[in-house]
Amino acid sequence: MSQYGFWSLIPPLLAIYFAIRTKQVYISLLIGIWLSWIIIAHGNIFKGTYQTIMALVDVFKDSGNTKTIMFSALVGGLIILIQKSGGVTGFIHWIDTKLGGMPPEHLEKNRKKVQLFAWLTGIIIFVETSISALTVGTVFRPLFDKLRISREKLAYIADSSAAPISILIPFNAWGAFIMSLLLAQGFDNGFVVLFKAMQYNFYPVLAILLVFLVIIFDFNIGPMKKAANRIRIKNQILAKGAKPMISEELTGIKPVVSIQKSKAYNMTLPLIIMVLMMPVSLIIDGWPKNGQEIEQGITIHKIVLALSKGSGSTAVLLAVITAIIFAMLIYRIQKIAKINSMFDWVMKGISQMMPLAILMLLAFAISHVTKELHTGQYVAKLSQNILIPELVPAIIFIISAFVAFATGTSWGTFAIMIPIAAQMATTLDVNPYLSIAAVLSGGVFGDHTSPISDTTIIASMASASDHIDHVKTQLPYALLAGALSAVLFLIFGFFSS
Repeated sequence: MSQYGFWSLIPPLLAIYFAIRTKQVYISLLIGIWLSWIIIAHGNIFKGTYQTIMALVDVFKDSGNTKTIMFSALVGGLIILIQKSGGVTGFIHWIDTKLGGMPPEHLEKNRKKVQLFAWLTGIIIFVETSISALTVGTVFRPLFDKLRISREKLAYIADSSAAPISILIPFNAWGAFIMSLLLAQGFDNGFVVLFKAMQYNFYPVLAILLVFLVIIFDFNIGPMKKAANRIRIKNQILAKGAKPMISEELTGIKPVVSIQKSKAYNMTLPLIIMVLMMPVSLIIDGWPKNGQEIEQGITIHKIVLALSKGSGSTAVLLAVITAIIFAMLIYRIQKIAKINSMFDWVMKGISQMMPLAILMLLAFAISHVTKELHTGQYVAKLSQNILIPELVPAIIFIISAFVAFATGTSWGTFAIMIPIAAQMATTLDVNPYLSIAAVLSGGVFGDHTSPISDTTIIASMASASDHIDHVKTQLPYALLAGALSAVLFLIFGFFSS
């Protein structure tokens, strides 16, 4: 068990509490990181403060962290390019035409259609959660504002169709990571084990279905209902005192072309390129190197293997860079702007993303220090010896959810909990696929509800909503899907063998 015991829980829980209580996410995360290192330093404030500073610097030692932060900043450049080109204006005009000019008498019907389009877009882009959430938020934000649909609802749709679909269709970095963890536990075929576990992966399925039902039945509850009434009745996009995760300068960019010359494809083509480049980049990065023993030529097995071994952070970075270059080329061909002007736009977009980059830096830092504190292992092992076999899947789900919520990372939770779940399944004679699925569902659920999760942060940023408002409005729906998942794991724990 963790040498820090109960103390390992205090920093992440305080960070979450202060973030929700004060809405000061940056300060809350920094306090959590600082307290963690003071605990590690056995109460030595000076040593703990020094280690905090060094820990923030060390975030960039991990190339994956650096690539993710660079990706998030470069997305700002892509967003401003698309806006300046008239792509967003053209897309809104195209949707407006498809919806019959959005007449007032069809307002409710059109609201549902646009939300369904956003939901389907998030599902289609299953290759990477960040690209999915960013695409949905960026593309549909102007339409949601025009139809008086709250940005909190947009953030919920983007967030609830990103990670859940990525883990259900694991031909991406998620699947590769989980399969590597399964292979490390002695399973002969991680691919087969993962797909057998999918039949029990309740939370992602319920989360995605719940979004559909929320849209169809206009099911606004709790804080989401207040947000809906605020924009529909008062036409107030953000709540009083709200601070959007993206600068209003970036969301209010005016195109350099007239409305008549604004083309929807100036937005859709770069985004399509970015999405398509994700699996291509995964294959390129994961392609067998010289000396590796594998069959000659290009085969399906070779492609699947490359997809499973490719770096997700590398793929998203290459995808957004390719999209920016492609956008600049087609805009130059159309004589929308000169290359040096477009570079200036990109740099302005990057500068507007600095708050997000700092927030992700802090999120990575607190994720790392919770590993140093062994927070996840403490929570897991605390309950490991007091369980009966039938309760194991439900308990694994709850523990995984708590670990992901406290640490802000589903991947870190998978790394902690999959070995424990596999061992518990063997020791207590529990269905191993059900136990693995409980970890996956719990990890996504906890990450989905945590205010210090990078995917939650990205969803807030993409929709330009206040981060804590997004967390609060999404929470009731996530808790509903989570509670149903817990019940299902409890039932299957008694009847599945």
